[in-house]
Amino acid sequence: MSADTAKEVFIQGITRDGRVFRPSDWAERLAGVMSPFRPGGALPGSHLSYSPWCVPTVINGVKCVVVNSALRHAEPMAWDFVINFAKDNELQMAELKAE
Repeated sequence: MSADTAKEVFIQGITRDGRVFRPSDWAERLAGVMSPFRPGGALPGSHLSYSPWCVPTVINGVKCVVVNSALRHAEPMAWDFVINFAKDNELQMAELKAE
């Protein structure tokens, strides 16, 4: 996978060897850390909602975080943090290619 060309990256809460990633709220925690990174930058109270560039969700019963490539362009270090979190924890990733 080459996250550098993706429109969106789906970080799945399943490790490469098929185990469910713990803690169970990992997706919400990761998206919460990324909440200040948003179009127009952090605003007062923005920590109370998720960034549209990094959203936790459940797909087919699996917790995921959907990361939009706009994050990579606006905040490259934040993008690297999220992608490296997935790699360091051996989480499965899928991508939606830009057209």
